[in-house]
Amino acid sequence: MEQEKMGLLLGLTGVICFSLTLPATGIAVEYFSTTIVGLGRTIIASILAGVILLVRKEKAPDLKQLKGIFIVAAGAVLGFPLLTTWVMKTLPVSHGAVELALLPLATAGFALFRAGESPSLRFWIASFIGSGAVIAYAMYLGLGKLQLEDAGLLAAILILGLSYAEGGKLSKEMGSWQVIAWAIVIGAPFFLIPVAMEMSVEMLRVPWQAWVSLLYLGVVSQFLAYVAWYGGMAAGEIARISQLQYLQPFLMIGFAALFLGESITTVTVLTAFIVVISVFFGRKAAVSKTSDRASMTEFAEKIKQKTP
Repeated sequence: MEQEKMGLLLGLTGVICFSLTLPATGIAVEYFSTTIVGLGRTIIASILAGVILLVRKEKAPDLKQLKGIFIVAAGAVLGFPLLTTWVMKTLPVSHGAVELALLPLATAGFALFRAGESPSLRFWIASFIGSGAVIAYAMYLGLGKLQLEDAGLLAAILILGLSYAEGGKLSKEMGSWQVIAWAIVIGAPFFLIPVAMEMSVEMLRVPWQAWVSLLYLGVVSQFLAYVAWYGGMAAGEIARISQLQYLQPFLMIGFAALFLGESITTVTVLTAFIVVISVFFGRKAAVSKTSDRASMTEFAEKIKQKTP
């Protein structure tokens, strides 16, 4: 029970930190290029991550773990930041927040293949209730028409879902912050040249709000939030902790209203209530390991063989 509570607390902390990502991206991308915002955040995060790895003299990942780290880097370090930065140039935060609510299903789906987890029927019912509420909310706002930006955001969700599932699995072997730290440090050198080419003297005249947003994306969104998130998934089950992501779209909308002046409607509050109920319902659902089921089947077969 204590481990489950710790997993939920860390997962919720990560979700709150992630909820400020799109609002911060929306502010930063008004003054910086897509490359600076999407890839520059990794350069900032790599400085912090690299220093911590050196000070703690952390052991480098082995070849088997490197494969998973490259998957994490492809989604959390490259694909998702770059795609969401491009999307936030044209879409409002509320639009992106609604579609990001599909992330828990993507994470749980990849967890089936990458971590060997097998959620129960109750879990899937809760997931579809939450997703259905989000989709209905999107249709109400007229977001059902798929645009090029929507396709980009959906691709970002799939990439990040795989990254979350792989990161949660690796966290149980290496530790939560070590996974994202190594992914950042490995990915950052590839971004130095494109980020350097986009830098100019005009950046010195950028208002402080944009600089704060960029620093938040680098220090918190790209590193510290993942430490909490992967720690939560390591302490609990990946599929169960992933349900906390249903809260993220509505936290994003709340932060967008606070920092960007976007309005909150009654429908938003009602949908948020339905999603929170589904999160509570799904949190209590059983999640079994595929390997555990295989072991039980093998054990049952042995009993049958010994039975006259």
